Amino acid sequence: MAEWSHHYAPVNGLTMHYVEQGDGPLLVLCHGFPHTWFSWHRQIGALAAKGWRVVAPDMRGMGRTSAPADWRAYDCDHTVGDLLGLLDHLGEQRAVFAGLDFGVLAIYDLAYRHPERLTAIIGLENPHWPDRPEKTPLAEAAEWARTHFVHIHDFVSRDDSHAELDANPREFLARVYYALSAEYHYLDVWKHPPGTRYIDALPPAPPLPWRWLSELELEFIVADYAASGFAGGINWYRAMDLRWHQRAPFRGRRCAVPFYFIGSVHDVDLEAWHGPDPIAEIKTQYEDVRRVEMVEGAGHLMQLERSGEVTRIMGEFLDDIAGRSAVS
Repeated sequence: MAEWSHHYAPVNGLTMHYVEQGDGPLLVLCHGFPHTWFSWHRQIGALAAKGWRVVAPDMRGMGRTSAPADWRAYDCDHTVGDLLGLLDHLGEQRAVFAGLDFGVLAIYDLAYRHPERLTAIIGLENPHWPDRPEKTPLAEAAEWARTHFVHIHDFVSRDDSHAELDANPREFLARVYYALSAEYHYLDVWKHPPGTRYIDALPPAPPLPWRWLSELELEFIVADYAASGFAGGINWYRAMDLRWHQRAPFRGRRCAVPFYFIGSVHDVDLEAWHGPDPIAEIKTQYEDVRRVEMVEGAGHLMQLERSGEVTRIMGEFLDDIAGRSAVS
């Protein structure tokens, strides 16, 4: 922690906050929702010690990075522009990008549009876009929501969906982190009827500390969302259909950037949002699949739930990338 440096930079019309440690080739770690750069805090130092310049930004609308009010400012043009702008600000032509959730989906958009700016991709949990070509994601969520609660539809169907989360960020974050973990089956929230509010659909969280998260660690993330609110993060959901349309020119094409993947056995996204066999689908999406690893005993927040194993695997991936780069 003592070697982290915090920065605020003008990037693509935002004030972007990021944390940096180390020297060497650039590795950018991109988080999802409702996370912040801090979800990578157990990996940053270890990967920097392997000879990498590690940068973990707060993504658009979350943490200490600016949160535009207009949901259309969360489309592919803007989120890809953020990553390009960060590279330019850091003075780097290219980087290894690693990410999870919305963060890794933004990386995939960058890889299709500007493959020359990526050395490799390390994807966690989300192996490819979850888009169905025949139906927009918000239309699909609305269809599911006719029979049961769906968090995506809850977020986008009410203008004030962020208000109750803003009122008690600690309770929401504790509940959703527990629900996303291997200790709970997240899809049990679908047992609630249509119209249920997200906070009510989530299970009560057991008292901290947990096996994989301390009270102080949660407080770091609570403090950021208490300051920013959740509207920016929810705008990523509101823009899902817009991003779906913007991805149309690339749908059906395989990504050429070297690809590495880590999934967890209990991840809800792999269970519900990436088709019947998402791991098998990887080779139809990428031309150069280097390694695929699955982690036991973790849910969606794998880099916290199984920190040591995830860090070890990422380190092995980076060794492979560095070795191949040296040969080439």
